[in-house]
Amino acid sequence: MTSDPDPAAFAADADVLAADLFVDGSARRALDAARAHDWVTLVASEPLLDDAEAVVSSLGDDALAADWRNRVADLANVVGHPEGDHPALASAVNAGAAHVLSYDDRLRSAEAGAVLSGRVDVSVKSPAAFARLFDAESLYPTVVGGEYPGPDHDPRE
Repeated sequence: MTSDPDPAAFAADADVLAADLFVDGSARRALDAARAHDWVTLVASEPLLDDAEAVVSSLGDDALAADWRNRVADLANVVGHPEGDHPALASAVNAGAAHVLSYDDRLRSAEAGAVLSGRVDVSVKSPAAFARLFDAESLYPTVVGGEYPGPDHDPRE
């Protein structure tokens, strides 16, 4: 179990990554935390990015998926993980991230939470919950130190 997970790092399931691209909603608000702040990290493994790229391709086309992959590669901290592991969960665990964003009710269930809590120190939540609960201003003194200067970037650029 990771002894001290990074509260400013998170992984997002493939469907959340795709929803960020296609829907102006909670997935986009959640991922904006990483786009707006240099000290907030989206983590992803190659298998996770492969899954998300396939979703983007199926909902859009191959050119959009390739463009998306190039752009997300600039945003995400790419990590490795063992073959066969759940891509988002393994990405978070191997990066020491505190959060996984997922729409998968099975992964967010109380049963899954009980199993995970005995093995890893990670919280699985919906993008809406993460967007609602993530507070950069209150987290900044703990993660970076000092007074919160505001976002580093406009997440829409």
